[in-house]
Formats: sequence, C-alpha cells, structure tokens
Amino acid sequence: MSYTMKLGVLAAALVLAGCAGVGPTYQQPALELPTKLVVPKLQAGKTSEQAHWWKQLHDPVLSALLDEAALHNQDLLLASARIAEARASSIGAQANRYPSVDAAASSSRNRSSTNAGKLPQGANPISNDFQISLSASYEVDLWGKLANADTAARARLLAQEANRAIVQTSLVANVVQNYLSLRSFDAQLALAENTLKTRQEYARLVDKRLAAGSSNQLEANQVKAELAANQISVAQLRQSVSNTESALAVLLGRSPKQIAQPEIARGLEIAALYQQLTMPLDLPSDLLQRRPDIVAAEQALIAANADVGQAKAQYFPSLRFTTSLGRESRVLEDLFSPASMLWNLAAGLTQPVFRAGAIGALVDGAQARKDQALAQYVQTVQASFRDVHDVLSNLRANDEVAASSQARLLALQETRRLVQLRYKSGYSSYQDLLNAERDALQVQASLVENQRQQLSSMVALYKAVGGGWQRPAQ
Repeated sequence: MSYTMKLGVLAAALVLAGCAGVGPTYQQPALELPTKLVVPKLQAGKTSEQAHWWKQLHDPVLSALLDEAALHNQDLLLASARIAEARASSIGAQANRYPSVDAAASSSRNRSSTNAGKLPQGANPISNDFQISLSASYEVDLWGKLANADTAARARLLAQEANRAIVQTSLVANVVQNYLSLRSFDAQLALAENTLKTRQEYARLVDKRLAAGSSNQLEANQVKAELAANQISVAQLRQSVSNTESALAVLLGRSPKQIAQPEIARGLEIAALYQQLTMPLDLPSDLLQRRPDIVAAEQALIAANADVGQAKAQYFPSLRFTTSLGRESRVLEDLFSPASMLWNLAAGLTQPVFRAGAIGALVDGAQARKDQALAQYVQTVQASFRDVHDVLSNLRANDEVAASSQARLLALQETRRLVQLRYKSGYSSYQDLLNAERDALQVQASLVENQRQQLSSMVALYKAVGGGWQRPAQ
C-alpha cells in the first residue's frame, strides 16, 4: 500500500473516531412545576381565547400605536441587529467543521550575486518563478471541540432570538401600560377640571353671600383654600399627562422633535376600555417553553455546557491534515506542462504537554460559567411563576376593590346631593358640603385608578405567561 493510501486510510479512521466528545451531555434541569394555573373567577365573568388580548379592547388608536412601535422602536431594532450578529457567529463556528480551501498565484523575478560563488559558470544571475496552487486543510474533530463550539454558537443564536421576543413582549406591554396610564390621567384630569369649575362657582356664590352679610370670612377663606388645592391637582395631572405622552413617544420610536413636542392620539376612554376587559378560559402552565426569558436562559445554559466540552478538549491531541496541488516554472510558457506539477500531503498531530495550568484554568472557568448559567436559569423559572401568582392575586384583589368602591360611590353621591340641597337652603355648612364632595371625588378617582390597575394586570398576565394565551387543543 502506498504512502498516500495509508495516509488516506488513517484520515478516514480518525474522522470516524472524531464522533466521540469529551464534554458533558446537556440535560434540562429537573424542577418541580405546577400542572395547572388557576384563573380567577372575576365578577365580569368574561372569557378570552385570543393570543393578542389587547385587540379585544376594540381601540384602533391603541392598535395603531403598537404597529408604529413595532416598526420604529430602537430597542427592537437593536435586538434584531444582535440576532444578525449571533447568526454570523453561528455560521462561522459551523464553517470551522469543514475543510478550508485556498487558491494562490504568484510570480517573482530575482537576481543572484555573481560574486558569491553560488552560481554555475556562465549561469544567468536573473531568474523568474511562476506558481499557481490550490491548498486545503482540515482539522479532525477528535474530541468534539468543534462540534461543541458549533452547539454553543447555535444556542447563543437561539438565545438572542428569544431575547428579541422578550423585547417585543416588553414593548407591547410598555406601550399598552403607558396608554392606559395616559387615558387614566385624562379621566382624572377631567374630574379635577369639573371640580375646579364647581369650586369657582362656589367662590362666586360665597363672595355674593359675603357681600350680602349672609356668609363670613371663615367660609370665604375655606372656599379660596379649596379652590387653590384643586388648581394644584389640575396642574399636577396635566404634568402627568405630558410626561406620559413623552414616554410613549420614545417607545414609539419617534424623532427627537416629536418627543420634545409629543402628540399622542386618543381612542377609547379608560372606562370604555375597562368594559372590554376579558379573562382567558385557561392559562398554560408550560411556561418553560412559552416564556422567552426562560428559553433564553436555557439556551445560555446549553451554550455554557458546550463551552465546558470545548475547554476539556484542549487536554487531548489535535490532528490536522493539509494538502496542496499546483504548478511551478521558471518560464511562464512551461507553467502548465506535466513537468511543472507539484503536490504535497501532510498530517500534523499536536499534544499539549506543559501549559502551566492554563488548560485547567480554562476548564474551571467554563465550569464556573456553567454553574452561573444554571443558577440564572433556576432564578428565571422561579421569577416566572411568581409573576403569574402575583398577577392573578392582583386581579382578584382589584376586582373586589372595584365592587366595594362602586357601592361606596353610589352612597357618597347621594350624600353629596342631599348636602348640596341643604347647603343652598342654608341648613348645612360649607365644610359639610366640602367633605361630601371631597369624599365622592376621591372615590371617583380611585375607581379610575382601579380600572387602570385591572387593565394593567391583564397586560402583566399577558407578559407573565409568555406573550398571550390560547384555548388548549381539544
């Protein structure tokens, strides 16, 4: 058997042997998980089966804002660019498992010294050299080093794709949350402005009564103080509206000019949005497959596990084959003649002998990063189920608060009506009227806030279960 054939047989045997890796086999961490998530039975008694629940709010303005954010939000564009970078790294890692082939061509012209005694008598000191060649090299993946690098790169690509899903889910949640806050502030501002008009009417009435001698300076001072307090509330709510508009403009990816002078369209009022509130028929408990942050954490763990295999492979020998085929001639016309052909075939085996503990440190570092990734994965799973628990608890509590607040508001509104009649007839003091109106206004404002909280809890639920829910397959 010729040398070339022997080398080829050896190469084939080592390639087949290269299927054996030295790294740890990945296994998903075993965690005790709930089999079902219980949906609270709210008083509204409504159900939902759509994955994108906000569409059931029937607010075209909100849907348009979400579409705008999906196109222009910078965090989303940044996440997409990171996916492209990770995909390129994955392609590069995969390419390392294949032979590399290079083509080369060169020409040179040299003059040798005639006084050095190296040239034969009468030889031409000027010579030419022309070369063309095709070379190839291949590293046999004996211990799974390249396979683990490929696995780690693909896992990091999947992690970046999951991170983009995290950004997208968070973006939807943040846009909806800010829109709900904006509509809530709008409603509270309308209440405060209506109350301000009432206070201004009372101030004019008290001035007339004071001039007529049927009122006193104490009552007049109370009216002025309450009027000023209401003006402060209006100013603060206008500030909240303006700040929320600028926050939305940033989320929508608008220009600096549009952020400095935000103009956010309005759709349904907060009360109308609340009336559209729906609950899912059932919640999925398979959060390990649904939540993008858990998917990203597990892919990071898979990559760290593969990194350990790459590091351990450094202990073992590496084998590389190289070959080249080409032609060389001193005369360009003879470059393609049979006599100008040249080739070589070589194999190199490298075994680390002494690295002063460098490889051991590499393995220890990779194992430590794997332990960190495992802890982060477990923490992410724990946090996800806590999120679901807290959101469901908030939904129940907000529903109970809404029912009690509504009953209280009806009673306070009737009390205010009676006190107003008694005040105009001179049977009740302004302080009695002030207390009745203040109590009713506080409950109205708290009801608006409760509606926002309940809607926001639904947004948090959407985010907690991984971006929506659907009816389980029958």
